[in-house]
Amino acid sequence: MTDRGWDEDEARPYFFLSYAHTPKSGARGAGDPNHWVRQLYRDLCEAVLQLTTVPAGVPVGFMDESMHQGELWAERLSEELATCRVFVPLYSPRYFNSVPCGQEWRAFTRRPVYPATIDAERTSGIVPVLWAPMSRYRLPQVASELQFNHAGFGPDYATEGLYALMKLSYFRAAYELAVHRLAARIVQVAEETVIPVGRRLEFNGLPSAFNVTAPTKQLRISVLAYHQGELPPDRNPDFYGARRTDWHPYRPAGSPIAQHAVRLARQLGFQPTVHEFDDEVESIIEGNAEAPGLLLLDRWALRDPHRRELVRRFDRCDATWVSVLEPWNSDDPECEDGELVELSDQILRITRRASRPSFLGVTGPTGLNTLEDFDDALPRAAMKAKYAFEGRTRAEPEEPPTPRPSLREAFRRGPGAYGPDGFGGHRSEPYGPDDPGGPGGPGGPAEPDRFGRTPGRTPDRDREHDPDHADRHDRHHRDDRDDRDDGDDPDDGMAPLGGPNR
Repeated sequence: MTDRGWDEDEARPYFFLSYAHTPKSGARGAGDPNHWVRQLYRDLCEAVLQLTTVPAGVPVGFMDESMHQGELWAERLSEELATCRVFVPLYSPRYFNSVPCGQEWRAFTRRPVYPATIDAERTSGIVPVLWAPMSRYRLPQVASELQFNHAGFGPDYATEGLYALMKLSYFRAAYELAVHRLAARIVQVAEETVIPVGRRLEFNGLPSAFNVTAPTKQLRISVLAYHQGELPPDRNPDFYGARRTDWHPYRPAGSPIAQHAVRLARQLGFQPTVHEFDDEVESIIEGNAEAPGLLLLDRWALRDPHRRELVRRFDRCDATWVSVLEPWNSDDPECEDGELVELSDQILRITRRASRPSFLGVTGPTGLNTLEDFDDALPRAAMKAKYAFEGRTRAEPEEPPTPRPSLREAFRRGPGAYGPDGFGGHRSEPYGPDDPGGPGGPGGPAEPDRFGRTPGRTPDRDREHDPDHADRHDRHHRDDRDDRDDGDDPDDGMAPLGGPNR
């Protein structure tokens, strides 16, 4: 072995197969779930042998079967990742939630990649495989940046993934085609690139190359509160700690509210993290939706002018993927200050109308004044944030849908705006002097119409002749604004797990 981890006289393996180890289901008689990956590895090695001149006894590839355990395992992985010619990750939801898989990706991509010739195709040295369909999942940035066309392996492969093609005899021919083309692609990348042998890295100390949690499974819990060192003199310090995230509004019940929220979120299937709102707010205002969010708001913090302005800006940006919860303690007389209630309502006007469980919110006339009330409100708030995040990140259709005809709009246009059939059709050409319905033409509106309007009269002049028109107009627009979901009905505005339809 040289200081770079490989005897330069030996042939280097063509590929490193990177996959997420699947645990056994626990059912009686359940087989090894990683059997199918091993079968794919054997089939790939055989196909690569057929396409190359690899000598007998020389390993064609490498697949880790150690279940990520032990020091020797880490050393072996580091060696193989420093010497392999191509990195082959098996894409699946489990893969991008695996820290070791992210470490393997990181170790390989630390090595430089050069085209073998000036005319060779530019490549990363990575040949990804769709082990399971990924259309419902967002790839981490390092994977989404790869320019790779999976359609070349066959339509069934792109739709079903290689695992389904292996297990179902119906897809046997599609599986063989996909394996052949995958092997050919591995050989092509290996021969058209120069990837020098790298140094063996300390594998266990490497960071993952991708976020190990799917965005919709994350929940960013942010806390807007004081710490004990910045409390106003008239506030009881017993409910606060050394950090802002130590806020404990229901003391002595429970634990600090952020820790309690983390436990509840995990019961819902989230993988939550806790942050200070001061550190999160600018990213939220700029529209950088990394994951659904919860804001745990201490109304006492709104007395601080700086934080009050931050919350006002947050409210105006209408970040629907961040739900707001305002816990308070009915046993804490300082929380019953009516000025605090009014202050919050003034600053969070948009958020309050949308979905905010509050003092007078969806939990009843007392709001979140007990830990039990908070426990009831958090699941609804977290799921509503999740649905909004999914709706926000869903790809928009390429072409907007055709607008539905509006009878109200047709009436607003009045005579002369109707089409030849009299039902509000649009004209691409101006009316001529003899056109039906045109000014001066047969049937033209020479007399006031049935709504009392005459040709040439503007809406403002209509208001002069109809004193009630302006009031009706204003009420109409207020009604339109009131159509927005105010969150009072737990099911109002809620969408199925796929998010709201658009």
